[in-house]
Amino acid sequence: MHDLVVRGATVIDGTGAGRKVADVAVDDGVISAVSNGATVGQGNREIDGEDLLLTPGWVDIHTHYDGQATWDPYLTPSSWHGVTTAVFGNCSVGFAPVKPGTEPYLINLMEGVEDIPETVLAEGIDFRWESFAEYLDVLASSPRIMDIGAQVPHAALRYYVMGARGADFAEQPTKTEIDRMGELLEASLKAGALGFTTSRTVKHRAADGRLVSSYGAEEAELTGLAQAMKRANAGVLEVNSDFGEGDFARLRAAAEIAGRPLSVLLVQVDKAPDLWRETLDQVGAACADGMAVTAQVGSRAIGVLMGLEATMHPFTSHPLWLAMAGLSPRERFNRLRDDAELRRRLVTERPDDDTVRMMETALRRTFELDGAVDYEPAPEQSIAARARAQGRDPFDLALELMMRDDGQALLLHPFENYCGGDLEVVKEMLQDPNTVCGVADAGAHVGLICDASSPTSLLTHWGRDRKRGEKLSLEFLVRKQTRDTARTYGLMDRGVIARGYKADLNLIDFQALRLLRPKLVYDLPAGGKRIIQKAEGYRHTFVSGVEVMRDGEATGELPGQLLRGAQSAPG
Repeated sequence: MHDLVVRGATVIDGTGAGRKVADVAVDDGVISAVSNGATVGQGNREIDGEDLLLTPGWVDIHTHYDGQATWDPYLTPSSWHGVTTAVFGNCSVGFAPVKPGTEPYLINLMEGVEDIPETVLAEGIDFRWESFAEYLDVLASSPRIMDIGAQVPHAALRYYVMGARGADFAEQPTKTEIDRMGELLEASLKAGALGFTTSRTVKHRAADGRLVSSYGAEEAELTGLAQAMKRANAGVLEVNSDFGEGDFARLRAAAEIAGRPLSVLLVQVDKAPDLWRETLDQVGAACADGMAVTAQVGSRAIGVLMGLEATMHPFTSHPLWLAMAGLSPRERFNRLRDDAELRRRLVTERPDDDTVRMMETALRRTFELDGAVDYEPAPEQSIAARARAQGRDPFDLALELMMRDDGQALLLHPFENYCGGDLEVVKEMLQDPNTVCGVADAGAHVGLICDASSPTSLLTHWGRDRKRGEKLSLEFLVRKQTRDTARTYGLMDRGVIARGYKADLNLIDFQALRLLRPKLVYDLPAGGKRIIQKAEGYRHTFVSGVEVMRDGEATGELPGQLLRGAQSAPG
């Protein structure tokens, strides 16, 4: 008698192979049989999978749950979207190692780089560790809904060893300090860290405005840390970079010294719209030379959400808006709704400042995010284009749209991966054999985005709903978010529906699968706000054969484990 049998589901197994109707059995947390026409015995629990898709659970390798994982066993929003494995510690930021009394620096850095409020982190995190190994032990001590893995953040390591000097990217460590960082990194990897992460982008700044300290790391520092990875013979080198002249070559050299995989983030930016192609060519050349290199790409545009209570909207610097800072969200909305003169002055008496000038440009590529939740809107649907057609000020139209749904409506501003006004660039990125899905930033930028929902839109948009270009096969899309992401981090035991693999599974009503509109809630520690987004159509999600989600609701089961290092493939 099997623990679980899913009968007659359409299995998309994560390898890219064609779908098939099969019975799938689970025992002791692993897949014990996939029918392939053979008879699968009875199960203690049986689920009718007819007309449903059965896929591996999604493996999200680019999240920022470093703090949230210590207080939220359900790791929402990711668990609402079929994610069964999450990896965090990306982009050089995290919370270990940390010396007692220096926690505020790491909080300030995370607040600035990843838009997670200081009050949320300060109240939510109970710093019960100093070393990275102790941080892993704390993570391992709590049950949770999915498996998690953590990486060593360069900025935290630098600050731990160098003190206040380590917060300044222009300060270079001494040889003694480089050796100490290497010793700590080696020990952390041996304790189970999945990788080492660094940031070399001007986009990453602490809340006080300082660039992330790893930005200026020179060859000696990178070499010392790469040598530590080589000694440990473990971990992935993950990098977020602007890819200025020679930067990929420096990163490639570090990965070659380490003898470890390299994974870089890749997006299209307006100021250099073809740079991503150059970088992807460099990734391809490294792979052709036998290196293990991947580019982490998005499945949609990187889009900021604007709303009256979001971090960003067209009136954030307006004196009249700032004068309402002491009001509650409901009081602010009521005043806006009832005071036509206030609304007129917000639009017509705009300050002459950088925020307003930025918004004047941004509204040319900002869109209403209605119930269709379309992540590939046409340029003629932008706020500026619609306002021009109506003979209106675009700020006036933006205010009107944000006030819908009792002030809860949100606008979408795709600021990366959307230079051409569509997702053709994203399609090219996805189709490259050396890319994996990996820029969703789940758990981060909580007042700006909710790209934790990307695994769902990956299927719905590219596999079913796209109207402005070619679709992609479900078999390809599922592989991109399961086997490919898992193998990037050496997690060889998951991401595939086959005998011996971990029974992390999603049973999906694909025709009913859809994203709900994102909304802003105040459910973080200290009453902090965040944008969340749910989905419909996930019938069942299993982690190690245990049902953790049913029809969009958590079952209360928490079988998730901390991952320590690479996981072996089934024998």
